[in-house]
Amino acid sequence: MNKKATFYSTIQAFLYLLPMLIIISIFTIYPIFKSIDMSFYTDYNIFTGEVAERGIENYQTLFQDAQFYQSLRNTSLYVACVVPLSIAISLMIAMMLNQIPFLKSIFRTIYFLPFVTSTVAISIVWSWLCHSNYGLINYFLAWFGVEGINWLNSSSMAMPAIIIMAIWKGLGFNILLLLVGLGNIDDTYYKAAKIDGANGIQVFTQITLPLLRPTLFLLTVVSVINGFKVFDEVFALFNGRPGPAGSATTLVYYLYRKFYEQYDYGTAAATGMVLFGIVLILTIIQYLGNRYFEKRGG
Repeated sequence: MNKKATFYSTIQAFLYLLPMLIIISIFTIYPIFKSIDMSFYTDYNIFTGEVAERGIENYQTLFQDAQFYQSLRNTSLYVACVVPLSIAISLMIAMMLNQIPFLKSIFRTIYFLPFVTSTVAISIVWSWLCHSNYGLINYFLAWFGVEGINWLNSSSMAMPAIIIMAIWKGLGFNILLLLVGLGNIDDTYYKAAKIDGANGIQVFTQITLPLLRPTLFLLTVVSVINGFKVFDEVFALFNGRPGPAGSATTLVYYLYRKFYEQYDYGTAAATGMVLFGIVLILTIIQYLGNRYFEKRGG
């Protein structure tokens, strides 16, 4: 590892990487540039692949479409609710599990099972739980005198149903990473805080949170990216529909309908580019925010 790189060693390393570079180029890099190009197609023959005209009309159509803005609002609401709530609940559970190491592995497996389970299977179970007549959620709400909620057939409750399911499904991955992060914190910090007489809140805010910042940053970035790509949950929970009266339409579902149902390939590609731009900007903002707190020392 300490040897100076030579021309032949560089060629050798490149040859090792070549198979993966080819795969990434074919299935990732090329589709990105192709999507950028396709977003400007205004006259395109899908059967011959001929492009007669290019322009910015797809973006103009997109930004004049009320359904696009509805899907953007729904997706933003989904991300704004799922990301902070999921991380906060996961952190609380991870800290409790970290206090009982002899049961940590068992509960870690239990919480992680929903993450590796098929989204379709989870959606079927949640469609039963959210059923307006005999769903388990409404059954428990009735204990507190709350009238049954029409989760899946009400335009006002469609997004909350998806958000609740998504939070539950994502807990396992978050808890697993947070447990790793908590396990990497040296006990010396906590022992020193105990000697200094720090209370629980001070230990959490002055030791746990700052030392967990890299893990929390990773979780936030991944959760935001996955949140803006939400599609499976909507498609499976509402049996291939974007909720009642399109109330649960997300950006990716909007793209899906444009591409596969309306065959409007240019607008679908433009939607993908807008989604890419949003995710890129938010990721940069999170990165800059993390660097700012690092420079402040916590």
